[in-house]
Amino acid sequence: MTETGQTQSATSAQSGVSTAGFASRRTLVFRRFLRNKAAVISLALLLAMFIGCYVLPPLLPYSYSDLDFYALQQPPSPKHWFGTNALGQDLLAQTLRGMQKSLLIGVCVAFISTIIAATVGTIAGYFLDWRDPVLMWLVDLMLVVPSFLLISIVVQRTKGDIVWMIVLLSLFSWMVSSRIVRGMTMSLRDREFVAAARYMGVRDGRIIVRHILPNVASIIIIDTALNVGVAVLAETGLSFLGFGIQPPDVSLGTLIADGTKSATTFPWLFLFPAGVLVLIILCANLVGDGLRDALDPSARGLRRRAR
Repeated sequence: MTETGQTQSATSAQSGVSTAGFASRRTLVFRRFLRNKAAVISLALLLAMFIGCYVLPPLLPYSYSDLDFYALQQPPSPKHWFGTNALGQDLLAQTLRGMQKSLLIGVCVAFISTIIAATVGTIAGYFLDWRDPVLMWLVDLMLVVPSFLLISIVVQRTKGDIVWMIVLLSLFSWMVSSRIVRGMTMSLRDREFVAAARYMGVRDGRIIVRHILPNVASIIIIDTALNVGVAVLAETGLSFLGFGIQPPDVSLGTLIADGTKSATTFPWLFLFPAGVLVLIILCANLVGDGLRDALDPSARGLRRRAR
């Protein structure tokens, strides 16, 4: 057998072993996650809320913008399950509409910011040439920029356009994660399997995709789950202060802002949107904790000892 054939055989064997190992580890992680009942229930609730906020509105007798002048600020009833506001708008329909905006922004921002963090972190940590100081300088710059102020100014000019909200929140949500990915990449770049791949002439891009990213996938997955809650909370805060989604459209932030004005006299206007927001954030954090425990069981033991 020629040297080229031996190299190809070794590469194929190594690929097969790593693929099998990855598949078995994935199964083990999945089983660990299923044993965490709180995380499983939270994931089911998140999926149910995401699907329900798009499926249920066409089935309701009222849309989020319909007015019922015979039911102004009515408490929850069989006709209006969440009650109505001062204009007679059905609060259930409005809450579902707000969930559509908030969850869509949260999921998109989480995925986009995680992709940016993984890209910047792996490039900076793997090459360690001029790209590393340049990218880390960019990270430091983005961290000191007053992101909330810039986002509020730009979003006001775009009249709360959802695409701009996603883009702006994504641009200011990846920096800390990229530093973590960079550190993990630096610890992996000199490992034996990476050195062997370089010795066999594998391109740097392929090494990053085939060897580096699978080994930092745990932090990427956890970061994505946790960023959903962070992004939803950021969008809600902007909308609450009037810098996010603009009327006549609604989000959870605008509903909570309207409800706070009459929280003591008409509490359902505040409690239902705020309760949904708390449930989303809680579920996202529990899913993130469940993924962390499944991917790194030692972290759970350390947290227990810390308590």
